Amino acid sequence: MMRMFNAISWVACLASLSLAACSEMATLPVSAGSGLRPTLPPPVRTTTPTVNIAPAIGWPAGTKPTAAPGTRVAAFANGLDHPRWLYVLPNGDVLVAETNAPPKPDDAKGIKGWVMGLVMKRAGAGVPSANRITLLRDSDGDGVADFRAVLLEGLNSPFGMALVGNDLYVANSDAVLRFPYAAGDTHISVPGRKVVALPAGSINHHWTKNLIPSQDGSKLYVTVGSNSNVAERGMAVEEGRAAIWEVDARTGSHRIFASGLRNPNGLAWEKQTGMLWTVVNERDELGSDLVPDYLTSVRDGGFYGWPYSYYGQHVDERVTPQRPDLVAKAIAPDYALGPHTASLGLASSSGTSLPASFASGMFVGQHGSWNRQPASGYKVIFVPFANGTPDGGLPVDVLTGFLDEKGKAYGRPVGVALDKHGALLVADDVGNVIWRVTGQ
Repeated sequence: MMRMFNAISWVACLASLSLAACSEMATLPVSAGSGLRPTLPPPVRTTTPTVNIAPAIGWPAGTKPTAAPGTRVAAFANGLDHPRWLYVLPNGDVLVAETNAPPKPDDAKGIKGWVMGLVMKRAGAGVPSANRITLLRDSDGDGVADFRAVLLEGLNSPFGMALVGNDLYVANSDAVLRFPYAAGDTHISVPGRKVVALPAGSINHHWTKNLIPSQDGSKLYVTVGSNSNVAERGMAVEEGRAAIWEVDARTGSHRIFASGLRNPNGLAWEKQTGMLWTVVNERDELGSDLVPDYLTSVRDGGFYGWPYSYYGQHVDERVTPQRPDLVAKAIAPDYALGPHTASLGLASSSGTSLPASFASGMFVGQHGSWNRQPASGYKVIFVPFANGTPDGGLPVDVLTGFLDEKGKAYGRPVGVALDKHGALLVADDVGNVIWRVTGQ
């Protein structure tokens, strides 16, 4: 009976498409769900899910995002194919993962899966994956890429990238691969060697896998998102998921470094403390004001609540069976990033050439909401740090203007990285642009 009720709910939502908005509205501003002490109102359960999609339209000629005071923005490269993630090589070359979801037929089954497929298509995420990593080079130093080449092709929904010595590691949706690389290479034809297989399969709900090496390069920390919203498929399909893995870079042996992280994506080291930080997409369908996505330090062995609780020990009553023993161990995140902002990209500001107010903290790329009315995210923000942790203030807008006055999306920011000059690069997977933010 409950399954039939849920199906009717999704059909009712589909009947209003437009896909403008279904069901309830937020009663709090995004800022209330941001910072060190976010407001967490009671959950809102509705008969129809809240669906509010910003249809993807791309950037009209001559337009661009709005940059923070004291900075300016220009296109570093355009005409790309769904660029989602960035990595800057030591010589200044910029790698771009042109990628989208792999085939996952069992994730699209049923009425809800069908509706969500339409939602993603409308949001600009329905394009086939280019499955390649493109190299961009600014050879004359004018802030615009004047050379591009396909470094790697024939991949499987690649995402995270990292260079350790002469080894280039790439996180596909189903495995970490290692490729040989020499400074200045513009194409790699040698097949990659599999370091470790990652959870995938025919559902692979949160397919993006990111990685970052340890300071000495011996370990890789790899993000693996959950296979569902809130374990509605059962915990058997969540084996090894909703976690950050620690992988031996040479042997592939691995362990769960931290768990209970619904969908971790961006990873960054905080320079002062040496702590690993991540941004996490939290759960949906508890109302427009819940649950805040978050930025948090990652403790070895830490459990962060998913699916049994959110933002520490706030129990999610939808999950069966309940696990009060695990809820009692759940760590509250360090910093809230607003509900449903889809915070994905993360980069430490250490070494930035932007104004001094951006000298210590983290840049976050917010891809934008679908489960909130009105919309949230669709911008790049900065979280100021002091003494190695967020300083208590609210996030600062770095790039905005990704939505027009009618709520349509010119672009959607994802990955962020600092280039060799300390400028901020932003991958825009709807605008098919890499934006570059510099100081004035």
